[in-house]
Amino acid sequence: MHDIYSQQSRNRRVTILLMLGFFIFVVLIGISVDVYTYGTLDVKRVPVATVFAVTLAGINGFVSYFYGSSVVLRSLGAETPVFEDLTHKRLHNVVTEMALASGLPMPRIYIINDPAPNAFATGRNPENSVVGVTQGLLDSMSREELQAVVAHEMGHIKSFDILTMTVVTVLVGTVSILSDWAVRTWRYGGIRPRRDVRSKGGVHPLALLVIALFVVISPVISRIIAMAVSRNREYQADASAAEFTRNPLALASALQKIGDATSPLRTARRGTAHLFISDPLKRKLDEKTGLMADVFSTHPPIHERVERLKKMAYVYGKDTSRGI
Repeated sequence: MHDIYSQQSRNRRVTILLMLGFFIFVVLIGISVDVYTYGTLDVKRVPVATVFAVTLAGINGFVSYFYGSSVVLRSLGAETPVFEDLTHKRLHNVVTEMALASGLPMPRIYIINDPAPNAFATGRNPENSVVGVTQGLLDSMSREELQAVVAHEMGHIKSFDILTMTVVTVLVGTVSILSDWAVRTWRYGGIRPRRDVRSKGGVHPLALLVIALFVVISPVISRIIAMAVSRNREYQADASAAEFTRNPLALASALQKIGDATSPLRTARRGTAHLFISDPLKRKLDEKTGLMADVFSTHPPIHERVERLKKMAYVYGKDTSRGI
């Protein structure tokens, strides 16, 4: 099994590097707008777009760290459990069991009222963590399968994946918003080269092409980074779930049920897809292998995860011949 403490330290470092990287991305977008407007960066002029970008990056970095989970929960339409509902009560009991098994504080529990089976975790640290599931997951899983899914999410919490992925969710959205703002303002004439720049022939065409290309592709690059960060974490969380439950086949069975479901999660977006145990958008790319899948998919293929869990079953003395 992996060293959970080394993983926690690594995730903290990755989070800091990601925040720094996205901050640089946002600042470069602002600089690009100023270069287009002024023809160069002149210290005598106030770089309005750069100042705006730095301010936006700082505010969103603060929000993503301290309030990222609230942003995620609102965007997904998640609600607190209703204890008159027996499936919600069962979930509470299972989360309590898995918190004890993992040695973690009890996370807050949220429900997404959607028939698509899925689950996610978010938060800043184990003391401020959230486990969320869909109603579809509660309706379709046995108790053992539900334990395994919750254990997977507890694995994300214990390794501090939740901090990294929550921060990424907010910051990717920031880059996309700022890039979209720059493109729209250029398109509709909100940003034009200054008169003195135009009189000198404007911005060099090659420089303009580089600026435009960077602004357009920056959201794509930031999303690819987010996807790359999330894929390997799923294998690690699967291993943690097997460790907490001593029952890898239960998670394998749960993943197959989730994979067999055809309907996407209605409230999920590309910016939050990497938070879930399986791609909530049901894109075919996530079930493929190869370079394109490695670059653009948010999750490793479910069939590969199931095969790994079957191999783990031998370690825990589970019978894999009976199927799942």
